[in-house]
Amino acid sequence: MKIHWNTACYALVSALLVSSVNEGDARMQMLHTRYGPIPVQGDPECYPDGSPRSCVPAAPVSLATSLGSFIPQHTTDDLRRKEVQPLCFHQNGMLQYLPLEQGTPLNTPAGVVTAELLTFHEQGCINRVFPLNGRLSGYWSQEDELGLAEWVELELPWGRSRIRPLSLCFDAQGRWRSLTLWPGDTVEVPTPLGPLAARIGVSFWENGAVRSLEPASPYPVQTPVGEVWAYDSDAVGISGDLNSLQFDKKGRIVRLRTTQSVLGVDFADGTSMGLTPEERESLCGDGEREIVPMELEFLEQDVIVRQNAGAAGQRIPYAGSVFRVHRSVPRLNLFELRTGCSI
Repeated sequence: MKIHWNTACYALVSALLVSSVNEGDARMQMLHTRYGPIPVQGDPECYPDGSPRSCVPAAPVSLATSLGSFIPQHTTDDLRRKEVQPLCFHQNGMLQYLPLEQGTPLNTPAGVVTAELLTFHEQGCINRVFPLNGRLSGYWSQEDELGLAEWVELELPWGRSRIRPLSLCFDAQGRWRSLTLWPGDTVEVPTPLGPLAARIGVSFWENGAVRSLEPASPYPVQTPVGEVWAYDSDAVGISGDLNSLQFDKKGRIVRLRTTQSVLGVDFADGTSMGLTPEERESLCGDGEREIVPMELEFLEQDVIVRQNAGAAGQRIPYAGSVFRVHRSVPRLNLFELRTGCSI
């Protein structure tokens, strides 16, 4: 029988990576990694070349990383963590996802943080730090998890701040990429617009300048089309990596979302256009309606207006256009924007 070389190599590497050792009457599999042998539950998952992709630790083991040595999660409890989360590896063998057995203090580029979950870049340096890693369920709520969150002093690009982070994210050079806050928490951020209270998160350029943030409340922003009230009612507090109010590296506004501004445009040919945030049936039901945030993207020569996140958008040139922005009221009639036009 002819066996392909790739198949034979895969079988050989897999056999070398996983072995069994006797522990009394029980047999425990050992996954051999660049961090040493790891006792595992069940069969580990491997990449096509046979290198380890993920495994579920079965016993205590210490893994040496760029931030120190850590013991991955290998036990469970009845409320917060009902199952052992797997360890994950990059294809080059470096750790990618490391749930910890217990909260462990570590030195991050921003200061000391107690963490329950770490992720790493392919080079081995820290990517994300999660102070808590509980799983929400009918028995463990977000409020229960929040009750365990600690306030810490961290060195942010604008200086030291006392915050309660949901996660911290750094690039491969150890510079801040983003900060994610717990729902309900805010932090005052120095921006090109002045101090601004942010919720959910803040992201940064490589030099520490603010790249994006989520305004905690509607905020008036001067833009190339006029004053727009920036606020995203649909913002999801999972990650602070990309937020609705965005700046370029020079501090100029490049994108925002609004629920409280409507835009009128008069063109040189005498025509007009009105653009306003759309409505939809409320997610809460009961036949109520709610506003869908409208997105404005400011390019060098044009503005693109998307009346909802899935829309292709209207591209409107600055040259030859007269913009009128008004703060909206519920169910504002579009024709109120079309002054001077017959219906």
